[in-house]
Amino acid sequence: MALKSTIYKADLQVSNMDSNYYAAHSLTLARHPSETEERLMVRLIAFALFASESLAFGKGLSDDEEPDLWQKDLTGAIELWVELGLPDERVLRKACGRSNQVALILYGGRTADMWWEQNSKALIKLDNLTVINLPETQELASSATRNMNISCTIQDNEMLVTHEAGSFTLLPVVLKAFN
Repeated sequence: MALKSTIYKADLQVSNMDSNYYAAHSLTLARHPSETEERLMVRLIAFALFASESLAFGKGLSDDEEPDLWQKDLTGAIELWVELGLPDERVLRKACGRSNQVALILYGGRTADMWWEQNSKALIKLDNLTVINLPETQELASSATRNMNISCTIQDNEMLVTHEAGSFTLLPVVLKAFN
């Protein structure tokens, strides 16, 4: 018998002063049995970073043909493809061919740094790719609850994350921006 996903509900308030986006989102996140709470929360932070009314969670870990997050236009064309973790370069090249823009959110500390060192030369060539490193994500896992109220304030590329038990700051590092 296969293990089922665990459902998390999140009321996410996004105040992004860098892009002038302010909205509240009621989200349902399905945590795949192989997914850690840290990765689940990185998905939520990625949603806050790229928040829009048309941004949606993809199947991610459950389906190689879908990203963790994506945004489609009214015709179904993919405008934004968001991958998390340390994917194979081929996955990113394929995503860049299918979408107008692709964003990769790295996390995992030193492991992510080593991955970037090994793959950066090939990825720099992909014009529609942005790579963002979240260097400090351990605290994210401790903020995960089945019913969450989270507020993300983004200003000057700094993110203040507030939740029921406290708050912390994330400093996303843009390693490569869209051309």
